[in-house]
Amino acid sequence: MSAPTPQTGPSVSTPAGGARRRRRGPRTWLAALPLLVFAGLCFGIPLGALVFGAVTRTAPGTGTTSLTGEHLARSLQGPYLGSLIGSVELSALTALIGAVLGILIGQAVVTSRSRALRNATLTASGVLANFGGVPLAFAFIATLGISGVVTQLADLGSLGWDLYSFTGLAVVYLFFLIPLMVLVTVPALDGLRPQWREAARNAGATPWQFWRHVGLPVLAPSLLGGFVLLFGTAFAAHATAAALVGGSVPLVTLKIADALSGNVLVGQENVALALGLDMILIAGLVMAVYLPLTRRSARWLR
Repeated sequence: MSAPTPQTGPSVSTPAGGARRRRRGPRTWLAALPLLVFAGLCFGIPLGALVFGAVTRTAPGTGTTSLTGEHLARSLQGPYLGSLIGSVELSALTALIGAVLGILIGQAVVTSRSRALRNATLTASGVLANFGGVPLAFAFIATLGISGVVTQLADLGSLGWDLYSFTGLAVVYLFFLIPLMVLVTVPALDGLRPQWREAARNAGATPWQFWRHVGLPVLAPSLLGGFVLLFGTAFAAHATAAALVGGSVPLVTLKIADALSGNVLVGQENVALALGLDMILIAGLVMAVYLPLTRRSARWLR
């Protein structure tokens, strides 16, 4: 009996499959072309104008434009540098507190047996995470301001409470940062498989050992990514701080608004653009940390 003939199907189908994959590439780019054009128009043109204004200077008499690093240097000096530091401090503090409290609330929601409580918490978090700006500032002024209802009832003024300060602004930011962290952490906590907990229990591990050796290492990328997201959200917030504290708390977004409107010094528009470029660079560093963390957590939790 003759030996069976070897199968040659894979060697024939593989090039065809590769050809199909190669042919699919241009169509994919063409399908994404409208989105790329839209993103280029909406983000590329303003970014280019911002960079151009931050690194150029126009002579008043002749109108000639020349490259300069003066605006970027001034944005990192004096009150402008203080505003950058103040924004970073406020964002880091509120992001840390919001991340810790959001994790605890998210864990309580995931472990709860009440479906109604879970739905109510997630729905409220979705609403509160998007409630900000001037309405949020006025809501806190009416409740925790100098003549606010809660301030008068609890006599918070005698305890040194001041809504229009760094601490008061941090409390206002936590109002929308904590719900945002809840929305970020609940899917990650749901991704912890019950088999892992059962295996750890069968091996004699305590709950603390499970979280130390299994839970936290798996959730660490998602939790750190949530912290970075909260930091970026607080760092870019403007309307709430502008309506609540004005210029009493040094923040970079408020300095940019003052420089553009000429409230402090006239002719500082280019310095405001340089401050905006500084913010973009910081936000870019934040996203450079956030995106790899989310990809790493997705590999564990899918």
